[in-house]
Amino acid sequence: MAVAQDNPLALEWQVCFNLAAASRSVIALYRPVLEPLGLTHPQYLVMLALWEKSPRTVSELGSELLLEPATLSPLLKRLEHAGYLTRERSRSDERALAVTLSPEGVALRKKALAVPGQIVAKLGLPLEELEHARHVLHRLIEAAIA
Repeated sequence: MAVAQDNPLALEWQVCFNLAAASRSVIALYRPVLEPLGLTHPQYLVMLALWEKSPRTVSELGSELLLEPATLSPLLKRLEHAGYLTRERSRSDERALAVTLSPEGVALRKKALAVPGQIVAKLGLPLEELEHARHVLHRLIEAAIA
C-alpha cells in the first residue's frame, strides 16, 4: 500500500484503470465464444435480460442493463433484424415499446447455455474467486450509481 501513499496517481492503483483493463480483457474472451451464436457482447447482455423475462419494455431493459436508450435502440434493431426479437407498441401503454423474444431468440438460449462454462474455462480461475469478484463488482456498481 506504500506505493499508493507515495504516488496516489500511480496507474496500477487506479480503480478506473483496473476496471477498464479487466473489462476489455474479459469481453475479448467472449468474442470467439459468442461469434458462432451471431452475437456481440452487448447483444448477448440484451439476450440474457430477455431470457430472464420477455416481454420487457425498452425502458425496463435500459434500467436492467444500465444503458441509455440511444445505446440500446441500435442493439435491439440489430437483434430484431437477426430474427431474435420483435419490437412493438405495448398494448397496455401506447408510449412504451415492448420487446419480445421470437421463437428463434428462445431457441438461441439452448446454444448460449455453453457460454458461461467456456468463459470460466478460459479465465482459469477458481469459481470462488469469480464469485467474489462478481460480488465486489456489484457493490462497486451500487456505490457508483447511488
